[in-house]
Amino acid sequence: MKNTTATPWIQHPRFLKILYPTLVAVAMVLLWQGAVSYFRIPAFLVPSPLVMLESLWTHLTPLLLALLFTLKITLISFLLSIVIGAAVAFIPVQNRFVETALFPYIVFLQVTPIVAIAPLIIIWVKDATLSLVVCATLMAVFPIISNTTQGLRSVSPGLLSYFRLNHASRWQTLVRLRIPSALPYFFGALRISSGLSLIGAVVAEFVAGTGGTNTGLAYQILQAGYQLDIPLMFAALLLISLAGIALFGVMSWSRAGRSAPRHESEAVQSH
Repeated sequence: MKNTTATPWIQHPRFLKILYPTLVAVAMVLLWQGAVSYFRIPAFLVPSPLVMLESLWTHLTPLLLALLFTLKITLISFLLSIVIGAAVAFIPVQNRFVETALFPYIVFLQVTPIVAIAPLIIIWVKDATLSLVVCATLMAVFPIISNTTQGLRSVSPGLLSYFRLNHASRWQTLVRLRIPSALPYFFGALRISSGLSLIGAVVAEFVAGTGGTNTGLAYQILQAGYQLDIPLMFAALLLISLAGIALFGVMSWSRAGRSAPRHESEAVQSH
């Protein structure tokens, strides 16, 4: 008989995954607060957590509005990177010549710093919001293309031979074999791409903010820097960090339990 004794919730792995990082965060905040108080570090250099939270509460409305705008750019660019990246990834799998011809240019877009091309995009694209979306999408699309392409090509040679022996069409092989095999790679790329979308949005906002586009959190950081309001800068940075952690958490949750299923033909072959 199986042991049906339930694991205490305090020992549950999911609870421990939350508990341990939380304890580390609390310890770091207490150490930060203690160091600032003990060494009497002025707030214009390093504000204490209490001063930062006070500034966050004081400027809560503009910071939340800026956060919503940054998240809007992030989510739009993230969705676009998924659509574009997945579509582009399917092309090289169908044709080796296309992969050889196009992949160097895809890598070129990835290795080119977004800070260098963001001013040009903002100049060329007249709409401010669209220019920010373009910058963030360019930064986030490469992991989707790279990981999905790798996943589509990572099929078992035995399964591929099995499909060919059964005269499966290219479409059937793609839908029933390659796509299921690529799912773990795809969901892994989502975790990377979601963070890059946020980074790209913030970087683009920094460039656009210098021209007076006062919408996102990056502009709030710039304005706080001009005014030497360091607590406000820390408050905006806190919101950006929390947004990034939330995106990573959502993508990790979406990936949980979504490993590529073992194909039924492979199960048959293993017997």
